[in-house]
Amino acid sequence: MASGKEIRTKIKSVQNTRKITKAMEMVAASKMRKAQERMRTARPYCEKIRQLAAHLSQADVTDYEHPFLTHKEQVTRVGLILVTTDKGLCGGLNTNVQRVAVNALKSWEGSGVTEVRACCIGNKGFGFMQRLGTNVVSHVTHLGDKPALEKLIGPIKILLDAFQNGELDVIHVAYTRFVNTMKQEPVVEQLLPLTGDKLGIPDRAWDYIYEPDPHVVIDDLLLRYIEALVYQSVAENMASEQSARMVAMKAASDNAKTVIDELQLVYNKTRQAAITKELNEIVGGAAAV
Repeated sequence: MASGKEIRTKIKSVQNTRKITKAMEMVAASKMRKAQERMRTARPYCEKIRQLAAHLSQADVTDYEHPFLTHKEQVTRVGLILVTTDKGLCGGLNTNVQRVAVNALKSWEGSGVTEVRACCIGNKGFGFMQRLGTNVVSHVTHLGDKPALEKLIGPIKILLDAFQNGELDVIHVAYTRFVNTMKQEPVVEQLLPLTGDKLGIPDRAWDYIYEPDPHVVIDDLLLRYIEALVYQSVAENMASEQSARMVAMKAASDNAKTVIDELQLVYNKTRQAAITKELNEIVGGAAAV
């Protein structure tokens, strides 16, 4: 059995660890509220631009078809945008989205896909894709607690340009969707070409007057729409990250308290055993005299 000094050292060590996890839990709770507010603030803009893109997809512009709306029968080249976190200590958040991405890669390989190009947002996903040996054409890390669109445009534009040039047939985005504080859902969604499921079918046809030119307006609007989708994915992932980290740190703090209580019980038993042994020795010595 360990001595009382060793047990006291273990108790002190676990107490120090619990202080750290408790502080991280409080910090994550504070950041979680801000991340959720930022995510919910971006949703109305994304919803409005999604409605505009849906109306444009159904509009009668016969002389121009944007590449983002063009579907190919045979898909052999795929682009993947993987959104993860830069830091760990957030439970199975990154593991779950990475597992979903790996399953998607396997399904694409089984369906005849010969080339996959990846864009990684977040340090964890970048390292994961490198270990898999996937062709990572662009990446961005250290986004901080607030996603900045100007940092995201450059990396994703490489895949968008490849799609417009015919080098890719489809682009998917994998991220963690925020459901609530206790639940985050990893998903893989098709980003390009734009599908009816993503755009939504408008209840009636809209006619627009384009100024100066339909090509310029549609090009800019659909590009902004894609940027809004990626930004929303990153915002959802950051809200999920802080929620998962708060839950993980709370669980760690609770486990540390349980360990402290168990060690304290062992220490008390050890201390009582030592006292009883000393009393027995004293009584035995007195009896011998």
